[in-house]
Amino acid sequence: MTNTPVEREALHFRRIEMQGWRRSDGLYEVEGRVTDRKPYDFVPWRGGKQVPAGEPVHDMGVRIVFDEDLCVRDIGTFTEAAPYTQCPEGGRALQSLKGLRMTSGWGKEVRSRLRGATSCTHLMELLLPLATVAHQSLSAVNRNRSERLDSTGRPVKIDSCYAYGAERELVRYQWPEFHRPGSARDRKL
Repeated sequence: MTNTPVEREALHFRRIEMQGWRRSDGLYEVEGRVTDRKPYDFVPWRGGKQVPAGEPVHDMGVRIVFDEDLCVRDIGTFTEAAPYTQCPEGGRALQSLKGLRMTSGWGKEVRSRLRGATSCTHLMELLLPLATVAHQSLSAVNRNRSERLDSTGRPVKIDSCYAYGAERELVRYQWPEFHRPGSARDRKL
């Protein structure tokens, strides 16, 4: 990408917000919300109601209640604004996710159960990063627990992301016995 300035015209604005909570009943909850706006008056379909510039075309979201094992105990959706009257019904299919764990395989299972016209695309798109928010929300709970290890005794965090790559400095510092030396550019924390 060049640094040459070019004029740009705003065409669409999307905001995605996600939060996680510890609940008083011993469970946890995450919520994701997507809000789409246009900088101009917008008619979503021929004969449809005009959405004034700056007003939400979409304002909808998902709430997931889960336990410490990241098992979905309850799931709900909300729609404050949508371009079509049928949109709120698109959240019903998310009930099929109850009982699943937001761990390895979550994304594949979500895409399998909610593909195409089965559910609302906007709500489905929130589900993948909501699993990450659930993991991050539990970090305060898991901080004092011992490190999770795989069947060989290796911490599962290793190679789970770029920073935790086995050749990186972070692994050399945290778990020197599992460090694999890499190139010099990979040695920074």
